[in-house]
Amino acid sequence: MSILNIMWAGGSAFASVQKVHRQVLASLDCGAPVHNWLLQGGAQEGEEALEWNLSSAQLKGRHLWKLLIPRMRARLRRALPHDVKVVLLDGIGVARALLPVLKDVPDVRAVVLFHGETRLRSADRELFAQFSEARLTVAAVSQTLAASLQQGLGRPVALLRSAFDPDAFRAAMLTRDQARARLGIAPGDGPVVGAVGRLVGSKGFACLLDAFARVSAQWPDSRLVIVGEGAERAALEAQVEGLGLRGKVLLPGHLDDAASLYRAFDWMAIPSSSEGLGLVLQEAVLAGVPVLTSELAVFREQLADTGWYAPVDDVEAWSQLLERAFCADAGAVAAAQSKVLAPEQAWQDFTATACRLFSTR
Repeated sequence: MSILNIMWAGGSAFASVQKVHRQVLASLDCGAPVHNWLLQGGAQEGEEALEWNLSSAQLKGRHLWKLLIPRMRARLRRALPHDVKVVLLDGIGVARALLPVLKDVPDVRAVVLFHGETRLRSADRELFAQFSEARLTVAAVSQTLAASLQQGLGRPVALLRSAFDPDAFRAAMLTRDQARARLGIAPGDGPVVGAVGRLVGSKGFACLLDAFARVSAQWPDSRLVIVGEGAERAALEAQVEGLGLRGKVLLPGHLDDAASLYRAFDWMAIPSSSEGLGLVLQEAVLAGVPVLTSELAVFREQLADTGWYAPVDDVEAWSQLLERAFCADAGAVAAAQSKVLAPEQAWQDFTATACRLFSTR
């Protein structure tokens, strides 16, 4: 018996989704071998995966590719491992491509894991309805997302809130001095605000830069570090220059070891306009770094009243939140947030749920 993990794509843009799937598969204690497929993009260094190199047009059946969908599905069907019992599908895109393939493979059970807000079509509901609950499990990484999907699909959605093994995660952390040296932060700098994510509009980094510019005059030694890469890099770099923040804002790009560097920060800022869960929040709390977030239900779901929130894209509110943070006891805030998030219990719940959802028996 084996498990097949099918991802939409590889690469740094999909690193957080890949991380969640690795967590899920690593938490299973069933001894079943795991096969990995990537429909687009290449595997990360050190990871083995069958790379299909399919285009979005092929997968979505656009234009002339619509005529070749049966051939593509036949190829995918023939490539299924002979002993596969459970298939983990990465969100709606992979589900649309693979569920028609799995429909006629009665011995295989599918789990579709949703990571973020999804536009569902009537055809999606019809596709999912072709599978019984015994053959198809739908899961989401947050209760907020699960409730939305349950309404859209008209079927139960399980909660599989991502979590980390606290001991393993903390053991991989660099010390504060090591992390600051790795990021090029001078010993005398502070307070330091960190942000981690793709450089895209939905992450809210433009708002964060404007807010930081307002408080940096009163806090000349403060620094902002935004770790990540993406299409908005040039625009953000121009914004840094226009705000006169050269030397105060660092944009080191995508770093594979970003999660080990959180102790370099006094605060972590997550100004996103939407998130399925927000792994950065959990990682920061595990590292003992207090979190500032946008006012999203998914963040309140995790931090409740211990969270420090500001409305999405509200520069004035974010600047006030930063001012409050710079004057606050960061250690006390971090302790309160850790108590509510309860990482040890969250990890136990996560592993128990994953084993139940992906049982090959």
